[in-house]
Amino acid sequence: MDGGVALVLALANEAATGRLAARLARSARKGDVIALKGELGTGKTTFARAFIRARLGDSTEVPSPTFTLVEVYGGDLALPIWHFDLYRLNSAEEARELGFEEALADAVSLVEWPERLGPWLPPERLELTFGAGPTPESRIVTVAAAAAWHDRIEGLSGV
Repeated sequence: MDGGVALVLALANEAATGRLAARLARSARKGDVIALKGELGTGKTTFARAFIRARLGDSTEVPSPTFTLVEVYGGDLALPIWHFDLYRLNSAEEARELGFEEALADAVSLVEWPERLGPWLPPERLELTFGAGPTPESRIVTVAAAAAWHDRIEGLSGV
């Protein structure tokens, strides 16, 4: 991402991941893409679940879209959320069949395994790369932000 800003955040536990997700959910806008990178089990779905619940309420059921590839939340709201899990995607072209272009126009897109989008991954995105932290429950998250996100990630290091 040209002109991007990078931060490294140490998240002590799942609650800290939830606070990060809630903070970013409050500043989300139509057309935003949040790319969630990292190995299996590093917190991508935990982040997505917390983000969705921060926007739609704690009682919102948020299954992992591993087998359906995409789940849409709040489709009747002004700012719906599309949660993509592209782990099983065979080609970047298949993303079009999932409605990725529609999500880019009308929603916030949370994209797990964004590298599978290839050329379809927009450069104006927020990218969170999750990794293991020093304890089993902690995570290290590298935040890379395109220009559209610069003002919205100020102060994230205090999350």
